[in-house]
Amino acid sequence: MEKIDKKANILEAAERLFTELGYEGTSTRQIAKESGANMSMINYYFGSKEGVFMEIMSQRIIDFTNQLTSISQDKLSGMEKLLKVIEGYAKRILCNHGLHKMMHRELSLSQRPEMFLKVKNTMANNLVVIEQIINDGIEDGSFRPVDVRMLIATLMGTISHVAISPSKITYGTSLDINNPEDRDLITIRLIAHLNDLLTMYLTPQK
Repeated sequence: MEKIDKKANILEAAERLFTELGYEGTSTRQIAKESGANMSMINYYFGSKEGVFMEIMSQRIIDFTNQLTSISQDKLSGMEKLLKVIEGYAKRILCNHGLHKMMHRELSLSQRPEMFLKVKNTMANNLVVIEQIINDGIEDGSFRPVDVRMLIATLMGTISHVAISPSKITYGTSLDINNPEDRDLITIRLIAHLNDLLTMYLTPQK
């Protein structure tokens, strides 16, 4: 139990530091100090700072995979499944928008192509599940034929953009995504917008 707690403490501390300081700005020494662990423990569990980062990324992707699998197996209509996916993803990203912003920045840097490739390959499996939900809806006639991958890019891109550049929708207001209550309002607004978009775009014309 103590080993599990130590590993969890390292991951929690590293996530805070990565969010605040970025990948390059965070050292394994800082992670060790923040988590109450020592350097040898970090090396034992993760091998390196990159190993810690990849573990955080993998856990988040796997959590979303489990959520997707559960939704895809539910006895719901295609639209109900898709709306649940979007709601879950939006809440997941915006509740920790700082980490998402950091991950987006770090993984876009050309000096870390191997890290980007690992994450990209893991995320691809999740996109396949979403793609299947939409394709099933098209096949049974509940969705009109659309460019499925462009639709997924639109949905995921919109959620990511709000997390990374919230000022695009909050300018001229007192809303602050760092304030939990304001963040909840922004999340509700985002989900409502995407629900309307999906309903209007996918519903077959009579």
